[in-house]
Amino acid sequence: MLSACRPDQIEHIRNGKQIATTLENMTVKRILPAGLLRAARWAGDSLTRSADQELRRQLAARLSAGGVAAALPVCRPEGYATTDSLARIFRAVPRRLSRRPRNPQNQAPLTAADLRPDTATAHLVRRIDAETFVYQRPITLTDAQCLRCHGTVGRDVAAADYALIKQQYPADQATGYRLGDAMGVWQVRLHRDGVAELYTMKTRKVMKKRKPLF
Repeated sequence: MLSACRPDQIEHIRNGKQIATTLENMTVKRILPAGLLRAARWAGDSLTRSADQELRRQLAARLSAGGVAAALPVCRPEGYATTDSLARIFRAVPRRLSRRPRNPQNQAPLTAADLRPDTATAHLVRRIDAETFVYQRPITLTDAQCLRCHGTVGRDVAAADYALIKQQYPADQATGYRLGDAMGVWQVRLHRDGVAELYTMKTRKVMKKRKPLF
């Protein structure tokens, strides 16, 4: 009986560790509240950073090709196709809010705390009910090209360009900013299902590729 249990006679399952990892990843795990808050921040950061990067890219191209007239229509990063794709994945609704908005629909009574410099502690995530999280972070003017629409009229913003802005946005308040100023906030509402899915993806174990023996 003892000789029948020799290790060299045991048939090992091929890719056994990978199969075990896959089965573990498929197991439904309980996500603690702190993990969900962390995932909500991951989702908010990913969505808003992607939107900001695409905004800078589009502004540079439009301003170079047709000036402020060409750039005005694309200054809505919350509505980009790339932003919408991420929002669908995270089950999120992104908005940009300001005390001095260009579009009155973006008006919000933000506090000084809401507009703190964009640091690690400035990303606010809270759970407002069992199914909903709200992510928020300041929008800081760090790109000089934004001054062509949001800087001081007559110095950064040409008179002709401001006349065009006022024509499209008669109630405009979004000028007079300088580099480093907080212009408003990104605010993203996220559904629990999307947040939980992201947490699962980010914490899933990944098998390392084995080096060939020969």
